[in-house]
Amino acid sequence: MAIKKQVMEGEEPVSPFAQLFSLPGLDVFNIVTIGCKTEGDPSTVVEGLKNTLINHPRFSSILVTGHGERKGKARWIPTKVNVEEHVIVPEIDPNIENPDEFLEDYTSNMALSPMDMSKPLWEFHLLKLKTSNAESIAIARFHHSLGDGMSLMSLLLACTRKTCDPEALPTFVAPKKSKAKNACWSLVAWLWFILRLMFHTCIEVIKAMVIICFAGDTTAYLMGKPGVTLSTNKFIHRIISLDEVKNVKNALNMTVNDVLFGMVQAGLSRYLNQRYDLETTLKTRKTIYGVVFFNLRPNKDIEDLANMMAKGSKCRWGNSIGYVLIPLWMKSEDDILEYVRQAKTTMDRKKLSLEPLFSFGLLKLTMEVFGLTALKNLVKRIFGSTTVVFSNVVGPVEEISFFGHQISYIAASTFGIPQALVISIQSYVDKLIININVDLDVIPDPHHLCDLIIEALGMMSSAAPKKLFHPSKV
Repeated sequence: MAIKKQVMEGEEPVSPFAQLFSLPGLDVFNIVTIGCKTEGDPSTVVEGLKNTLINHPRFSSILVTGHGERKGKARWIPTKVNVEEHVIVPEIDPNIENPDEFLEDYTSNMALSPMDMSKPLWEFHLLKLKTSNAESIAIARFHHSLGDGMSLMSLLLACTRKTCDPEALPTFVAPKKSKAKNACWSLVAWLWFILRLMFHTCIEVIKAMVIICFAGDTTAYLMGKPGVTLSTNKFIHRIISLDEVKNVKNALNMTVNDVLFGMVQAGLSRYLNQRYDLETTLKTRKTIYGVVFFNLRPNKDIEDLANMMAKGSKCRWGNSIGYVLIPLWMKSEDDILEYVRQAKTTMDRKKLSLEPLFSFGLLKLTMEVFGLTALKNLVKRIFGSTTVVFSNVVGPVEEISFFGHQISYIAASTFGIPQALVISIQSYVDKLIININVDLDVIPDPHHLCDLIIEALGMMSSAAPKKLFHPSKV
């Protein structure tokens, strides 16, 4: 149906970040791969989407960008959705020789294919493909203008239910509550926290501005070439044990995120050393910067997202994300646990700062004062000063089903940003799924890189019981 014939009632303005992600050359997508333990039933999925996802306003609206042939104000236009047009079931040879490799190629090709802007910007591909980790596969692609990765993943999980209780929403790990203190000590602790927060915010914000304006990565080994096409991107994922990560975490008195970030640093360091023979160079620290995104949405309960689809709730939606710039420890270390200690040092500083809020405010202020072009240039400058995007998302602690299909694993990633390496880690019950998106012109052997990251965990697991935690050298 042509856009000019759409119903104009209920139009909504497009947020600045949604406009940014829809600019030519900046189309960004979120790709979610869902492995199922049972054979897929497309009709069940279609019926389930009709009762859930399309009830969300963004998933039943067309984005009019306001640039190109249709000049004007960007807006969301409600439309009638034919769900069958958004669910693709390709014909696949049941006797395919290497189904895991086929899945990697299919996901990569799917990410690269253009999305029809005359329809709501989402789609599901249902693959009757038995891989080493699943009996069938569902791949969802969401345009980033619909919302940030955290909100889209949460909304997708709000469409699932517990396997043990088909009416119950997934359960996530509850945050630990701080121990009660007396009033005097509480006041002292609060004042000390505020002082540390102000100090670290000033330091981290100044560092970030220096990196964006003057510094950036001092090595080009993981940098994509300016203006290069993204036709050679590759998606791969591997599944490891969450318990093994927790064992290292408990032995070192750290967090799961510290261990995961340490694994990435160790794996990247070994990869650079092996591929470019940097043994001598990496004896002194090599500066590589990564981007880590933070969810700034105050309302994070999955129940609210479920209500949004069922009742049209006014729960806050859209792109509400901040970022921090993190230096990766690329020095060659004899002690594998040093990468985890450095990760903890870095993460603790970021947690004690308001850098994510500052970065969000900077992007918003740039848009409001200088316009969309200036915002686009700032975003390019930020990503041009970094080489890696890292994210870690906590998933359900109990097995869930997707419209009756019991889930084996969930792997999520982002495509369209000019980074040569995107590492996304998703937990699911007792598993950790490592999803790597690479530019093959920069990293031609992503499986080897992934192997090195996983091997780093094994080395940490062996070394952790023999070591005592001590403060990292700065």
